[in-house]
Amino acid sequence: MKKLYTIFTLTAASIAFSQIQKVEPAFWWKGMKNPELQILVYGKDIAKNEIELSDGVQIKNIQKVENPNYLFVTINTNEINVPKFKISVKNGKKNIGSYNYELKQRNPNSANRESYTSKDVMYLIMPDRFANGDEKNDSSTNLIEKANRNLPNGRHGGDLRGIINNLDYIQNLGATAVWLTPVNEDNEKVYSYHGYAQTDLYKIDERYGTNEEYKELSQKLNQRNMKLVMDYVTNHWGVSHWMIKDLPTKDWIHWFSDGENGFKRSNYKTTTQFDTNASDIDKKIALDGWFDTTMPDINQKNPLVLKYLTQNAIWWIEYAELGGFRVDTYPYNDKEAMAKWAKAITDEYPNFNIVGEAWLYSSAHIAAWQKDSKIGEAANYNSNLPSVMDFTLYSDLPKALKEKEGWDGGMAKLYNVFTSDFLYPNINNLLVFFENHDTERFNEIFNGNPAEYKLAMTLMATVRGIPQLYYGSEVGMRGDKNKGGDADIRRDFPGGWKSDKINAFNPSSQTSEQKEFYQFTQKLLNWRKGMDVIHTGRTKNFVPQNNIFVYFRYNEKESVMVILNNNEAEQTIDVKHFAESLKGFSKGKDVISGREFSVNENFQIPAKSSMVIELK
Repeated sequence: MKKLYTIFTLTAASIAFSQIQKVEPAFWWKGMKNPELQILVYGKDIAKNEIELSDGVQIKNIQKVENPNYLFVTINTNEINVPKFKISVKNGKKNIGSYNYELKQRNPNSANRESYTSKDVMYLIMPDRFANGDEKNDSSTNLIEKANRNLPNGRHGGDLRGIINNLDYIQNLGATAVWLTPVNEDNEKVYSYHGYAQTDLYKIDERYGTNEEYKELSQKLNQRNMKLVMDYVTNHWGVSHWMIKDLPTKDWIHWFSDGENGFKRSNYKTTTQFDTNASDIDKKIALDGWFDTTMPDINQKNPLVLKYLTQNAIWWIEYAELGGFRVDTYPYNDKEAMAKWAKAITDEYPNFNIVGEAWLYSSAHIAAWQKDSKIGEAANYNSNLPSVMDFTLYSDLPKALKEKEGWDGGMAKLYNVFTSDFLYPNINNLLVFFENHDTERFNEIFNGNPAEYKLAMTLMATVRGIPQLYYGSEVGMRGDKNKGGDADIRRDFPGGWKSDKINAFNPSSQTSEQKEFYQFTQKLLNWRKGMDVIHTGRTKNFVPQNNIFVYFRYNEKESVMVILNNNEAEQTIDVKHFAESLKGFSKGKDVISGREFSVNENFQIPAKSSMVIELK
């Protein structure tokens, strides 16, 4: 342990002379449900001095740790009647450093802010690869990696301004929530564009813009009745994070004495979290192992770490007026600590939605992570996590479209996924998707075939849950992860850079191929916006026959019939088979084609196509 501490501790010569170098959070708000605030005060040997607060502000607790460069000062904000007070560092009577701390007023109804729900469609953006709205911030003198669009894994220059400039495109497409992969500072030497090795949790990476621009993006989305979703990372930080370089405590991160400089790679077997027969060593390596040498694994069991992560998350919600979180690598964290983290956030913001990435391939394993799960309850655990990602649907969809009909092949694979819906305590609060920034591009799997995309998009737009679309799929973007690695599934959006020959952001300048993908997506997602029966309605599934999957979404007022024909030939729909759900209806209108017809007579559906029929 001593060796690790030495590796990551700054030398005295490398530390600035200012007594108070950092205060986190830099400010806070009055009127929080939890009035207790823990302020991190950082500076060279600061713990060897005294802390004094002005204006009668009382210190509830001062916690010193083994590293004298840190103090953790706890106050009760309910007991403070001034908007500002001074934090002073004193050596005897001598004042050797001070910081003016502010308690701001919260926005009206901040605690009851709306968050994303099944009414929304989430658009996932990797900011570095979307659009370059400000070429002046492509590189920064303060950050190591410089922009080089010729490097597939390099920084390409996409930024927050580029997203702001293209909000009309996102809104017109039909998306109502925007999930950005992490935009906090990631100051690693290479491969920093993905943002998952963060080096400052309170600062937007200068190559994306500023904290103010991030807030501006959120506010402009809110003005459009849209929401900004932050990608939050609790499991690991970047090795160049300022706190990793000068660890507050030895157990701030997980350390393996038999590893190389403390590093041991995770075995990624997070099923050990609920395996009652799991060995201790396998579980430890899964949860405490690092993702990579550049991503130290954070120890949420440490109360100071957990408090830091909790306050940081709340700070961003309040400051940037966020509409939700997506949390990376959720099962790799300490599950008891994360239950406290999620509860602290949702206690403060009762409507706030948090979706966890539980990348597992069993509905039972995934459902165990959703709040109030009976599976979790059986293990004496409640995650308090409102939403999870439907990785079973993601995994089986391409197989279903590729396979021929069989007992459990073809469209039966989709049906089988939905037969496990009873496992989820809140079936409408699942994130459904057919790809994201870590997976093979769907359009690559199917060689850019729009028919396959349309089948998948129809499914995502009409099943229970919250559809998530990965940027560029709606214009047919491809990328081969097997050949080009992550960079190839994270290509630049065409038109995001001034030098691009094709601008897919402008529907009038899209290629004919791009138009086919875009127009289908736009029609379906915008139709979905006003359909409560899709957002919260019940589902009735019919066992697939002849490789056709039919299901109904219905409530007391409306009913929609969805048909997915996975055959290479036109098929006839026998309406008698669906009589129990067609009873009382005589006509239907296909949302996709606009065609109206009788549902009392058999009708045809073209090969490899879908129908979304509003029943009348």
